[in-house]
Amino acid sequence: MDCAQELDPTFCAKYYGVNMKYTQLFGKTLRNVHHGVKSEGFAFLLRGGFVRSNGNGLFSFLPLGNRVIRNLKRLIREEIEAIGGLEVSVPLINPIELWHRSGRDRLVGNDMVRFQDRHGHNMVLAPSHEEAFVDLVRMGLRSYRDLPAFMYQFQLKFRDEERIRNGLIRTKEFMMKDAYSFHRSASDLNIFFPKVFAAYERIFKRCGLDVLPAESGVGYMGGEKAFEFLVPSSIGDDLLIECPQCGYRANKSVAMGLKDFHTDTPLELESVDTPGCTSMEELSNFLGVEKHKLAKTMIFKTMSGLVMAVVRGDHEVSKEKLSRFLGELVLEKADKQDVEQLGFVPGYLSPIDLSSSMPLVVDGTVAKSTNLVVGGNEEGVHLKNANFGRDFESPHVADISMIRPENKCLQCGGSLQEIRALELGNIFKLEDFYSRSMGLYFQEENGKKAYPFMGSYGIGIGRLMGAIAEQLHDKRGILWPSELAPYRFFLMGIGKSDTVRQKVDSIYEKFHTDTLLDDRKESPGVKFQDAELLGIPYRIVLSSKRNQEDTVELYNRYTRQSRLVKLEDIEKTMKELQEKEVLPK
Repeated sequence: MDCAQELDPTFCAKYYGVNMKYTQLFGKTLRNVHHGVKSEGFAFLLRGGFVRSNGNGLFSFLPLGNRVIRNLKRLIREEIEAIGGLEVSVPLINPIELWHRSGRDRLVGNDMVRFQDRHGHNMVLAPSHEEAFVDLVRMGLRSYRDLPAFMYQFQLKFRDEERIRNGLIRTKEFMMKDAYSFHRSASDLNIFFPKVFAAYERIFKRCGLDVLPAESGVGYMGGEKAFEFLVPSSIGDDLLIECPQCGYRANKSVAMGLKDFHTDTPLELESVDTPGCTSMEELSNFLGVEKHKLAKTMIFKTMSGLVMAVVRGDHEVSKEKLSRFLGELVLEKADKQDVEQLGFVPGYLSPIDLSSSMPLVVDGTVAKSTNLVVGGNEEGVHLKNANFGRDFESPHVADISMIRPENKCLQCGGSLQEIRALELGNIFKLEDFYSRSMGLYFQEENGKKAYPFMGSYGIGIGRLMGAIAEQLHDKRGILWPSELAPYRFFLMGIGKSDTVRQKVDSIYEKFHTDTLLDDRKESPGVKFQDAELLGIPYRIVLSSKRNQEDTVELYNRYTRQSRLVKLEDIEKTMKELQEKEVLPK
C-alpha cells in the first residue's frame, strides 16, 4: 500500500473496513465527566468519545479521535512536503550510546526512561529524536552534494513527566511530528529556517488557531535560536511577554526589557537580625522594605559544577538566560545538602566574602542598584546596604533575571503585557552541536571535513488536537474545522417510514466515507445533541414531512442555521461542501 492510497478516504474505507454507522461505532457519548477535569476542551473530547484515559498521562484514541489525528497528519504532511520534507521513521527505542555521544544523557534526567534489553544492552525510550536522526543521516551522507536534507516523521515519544495536567496537553506518551534539516553552512540553515516558520503558520491557520510566534529558550535541546508557536490559554504552561506597540514577543524565560533600578548614596554595611526570614516575602515584611531593595542569592547545578547567581528580590532567575551566559545548560537549583557542603547557610546565602571558587553571576539590576539587603551567611542574619563593587564583586555581570510586565519594551519603550499561553510547536536552530558531538561530517569540495548545521522542528499531535478542542468550542460541543472533523456530515432520519429509511441509506451509500449515519433508536433530540457535541460540521435530516416535500434539512454547525435542500440537489450540495474548507468563526 503506497502513501497516496493511505491518504485517500475512499481507499481507507475499503481497505480498513471503516464503518460509519453510529450503532457500530466504538466509544459512545457521555453526559458527564469526572469533576477533576478542568479543561473544557478535554471534557468535550471525553464526552464525545474521542479519547479515553488508560492511566496517569496515558490515553487511547477511539475511532473518532483517530480520524481527527489522521486528518491532522494529512494536513501537516501537505505543508511539510510542500517545502521538501521526506517522510521517514526512526525507532522510539534508542541505544543509550547515541545519547552518550551527544552528551544529552546527562542533561535529560528522570524524564528519560532507561532500561536493559534481555541481552544486557542499555536502551532508552527516546523523549526526542535528534540523536536518532543524526545516526540515520550518517548512513547516507557522503559529500556536500547530499545536502541539504530535510526529513520528518510521526513518532511516539515518552517522557516520564512529573506534572501531568489538562488531558492531552501534558502527557507521558505522546505523538510528535518532528522534522530535521541538515545544511552545508549556517547561512544555508538561515535561508531555510523561515520556510519552516511560514509552513508552521499555515498549519496552525488551517487548524483554525491564531498562533503567537515568539522567541523561546532552547533548554536541553541546545542550539543557538528557537521560536515557539502559542495560543493564549488559561490552561497554558507558558508566560508570554508581548509589546502591543511594536509587536515584540518572547517567552518570559528569555524576554528582554528595560528594567528600572534605584540608586542612592552608598551607606555603611550593617548586620541585622532577621529570624526566620528565609524568603523574599518574609524578609520584605519583617524589614518593612520593598522587594526591589533586597537581593536574592541562589546556587544552581550545571554539568561542570555549581554556580551562584544574584538577582534583585523583585525578580526571578531565568535559567535560560543564565544558561546562555554560561554557555552550558543550567540543570536545577542546588539542594540543601549541596549548599551546606560549600559552607553556606540555606536561606541566608551571601555573595559577600565569597571564598569558594564557584563562579558568581550578578544580574545587571543588582550591579546598578545601591544599598541592597543580602544574606549574611549566618542563621537569622542579613546584611543591609550591600553595594556591588564595594562589598562584593564579580567579572560576570549579565541580564539573568526575568522581566516583569511593568518593565518597558527594549525595542520601542512601550508597555509590556504578560499572556498565559499554550505552546503548540517549536523550531530550533541547532547549529552544528549534534553533528560535531556525534561525529557526523561530510567532505567539502576541497576534501576538507565539515559538520552539517541542523534545524529541528516539532509539533505535538495530541496536544494540537487538545488545543483545537480547547480553543474551538461552544457550550454544546466542539467546533472542528471542516478538514479536521471526524466526519463532515451527520446523517439521520426521523420516523419509522421505510421510504425515509431507504432514501437516507441511498444518501449514505454515496457519501459513506465522509458521513456518520445515526441509525440509533433514539429520540431526535438526543441525536441532535450528540451531533453538536461531536462537532460534525453539517447535519442532514430527512423526516416524513420533508420527504413529502422532497427536501432535507441541512444544518450548519458553525452558523447554527438550517436551510431546506431539494432531495435531487443534496448530492451536489454535499460534494460542494466537501470541497469547501471552512473554519469556525
